[in-house]
Amino acid sequence: MIYGRYVQWGKPLETDKKEPITPETNEEPPSAAPSTPDQEIALGLHHNDGNLVVRFAENDLEAWADFIPPLGEGQPLKADSIAAILERLNITYGIDWELILKSSMDCNLDHRTIKNVRIARGDPPEEEVPAYFEIDPSFRKWPPLPDGDVPRIDWKELSPFIIVKKDQVLARQRPSKKGKEGKNIHGLPIPKTLRAVESAVAGLNTRVENGAIVAARDGRLLEKGKELNVEEVLEVKGSVDYATGNIVFPGDVIIDGLVADGFKIYSGGSIVSKQTLDATDVNAKKDLIVAGGLIGRGKASIKVGGTLRTKFIQNCKVACRGKISVGATIINSQIYTLDSLDLGDKGRIVGGEIYAVRGLKTGSIGKEKGNGTKIHCGVDFTAQQRLDRQNENLRLLSSKIAKLREFLQGLSPEAGDFKKATALLEELKKEQNTCSNTIVDLLNRLNADEQAVIEVFGEVVPGTLIEICHIAYFVDTTLKRVRFRLDKNQGKLVHQSL
Repeated sequence: MIYGRYVQWGKPLETDKKEPITPETNEEPPSAAPSTPDQEIALGLHHNDGNLVVRFAENDLEAWADFIPPLGEGQPLKADSIAAILERLNITYGIDWELILKSSMDCNLDHRTIKNVRIARGDPPEEEVPAYFEIDPSFRKWPPLPDGDVPRIDWKELSPFIIVKKDQVLARQRPSKKGKEGKNIHGLPIPKTLRAVESAVAGLNTRVENGAIVAARDGRLLEKGKELNVEEVLEVKGSVDYATGNIVFPGDVIIDGLVADGFKIYSGGSIVSKQTLDATDVNAKKDLIVAGGLIGRGKASIKVGGTLRTKFIQNCKVACRGKISVGATIINSQIYTLDSLDLGDKGRIVGGEIYAVRGLKTGSIGKEKGNGTKIHCGVDFTAQQRLDRQNENLRLLSSKIAKLREFLQGLSPEAGDFKKATALLEELKKEQNTCSNTIVDLLNRLNADEQAVIEVFGEVVPGTLIEICHIAYFVDTTLKRVRFRLDKNQGKLVHQSL
């Protein structure tokens, strides 16, 4: 629909109303809404002469015309008549004379109205754009769903947090663009415009480098207005559940709420939980601090690169490089530490198995009519685990070698498979020798602290196994306020009252 300021050559328009013009040519109509319609009448010619109706687009950037053929003996549209109209309307720039002459000729010869012809076009102004930083579009997208059927999607893997790596590009600088003044069909200038652009700004833990804003640290990307910040601490205000997904973060993680069953928490720093932590899979490169306690869900696995502090541990498997401090109880759990375990003089260990290289302190060990508790100290549990794997590997190699030797006994030295089997046997022997040397080395490193002691300020119930550097003592009668240590001269464990 085209509306505009109308000018008719030859006779006045019959109405002042806005009338829609239906295009009959291949020209596009004006893209902008024109100004309020107006009438201008050019008089002096016979009312049956050919007419020209002119309309102006907004800002007078374009002029459009309808070519109306003459009636009866009326005069056709001529170039000088059209030129007079354009001059009177002050259309002086961007005139398309080739299209005007063709349209007027078609109108005169075919005696049909040629509508919606763009007879003049000015130059639109070009927008000026300053240089600005545009954030990477991928950060605006919701995390993509995994490929495959919807029922197979692990929704725990979807997270709303945007995690970035050090030196990762967060925003790129878009170059400035010079604007240009335009000109309307009257030859008058149209001022250029300046686009208001909201540019991203480097904030906390970011820097500007080589025309981009990059992360200066690993962490979570947060936008405060247009400021880009990388936070090294991820604070979960609520619970860890489907709203957050699994937590995988390079820095420290603080959890205010609960952790739903089945969700993982991985931290490249420390983890602080302000409530009881229902653990499924927890991994902290540094420390783990739990205000409540640790409760295992199924095969709960907790790995800590630093120290661990919590109120209690129940049904968990915990591996910790640093010291473990527990305020109350450890129940039916497997605890591994390369340092010491401290439950104070009121703590209790009930069931499960404990590996503490530097020893432990607790109030009591075991429970009457309960499962026996096993305490191992002075032993590097990582070396023990490697030793167990090497022993199993050595057993498999020995079995393969025995079967291969039996196979070779039934072959002739000239047989084709004999050489292949002999070469394989030599390879297995080399692997067996390497495995044996590794076992010897691990055995030398296994006993990490012969000075480790176990102190119990309450009682040790019968059925408890106490072991220091693989020297064991089985408790068959109740012991109270006792310290266990290794007597190397006698090659046995001794205990004395505290």
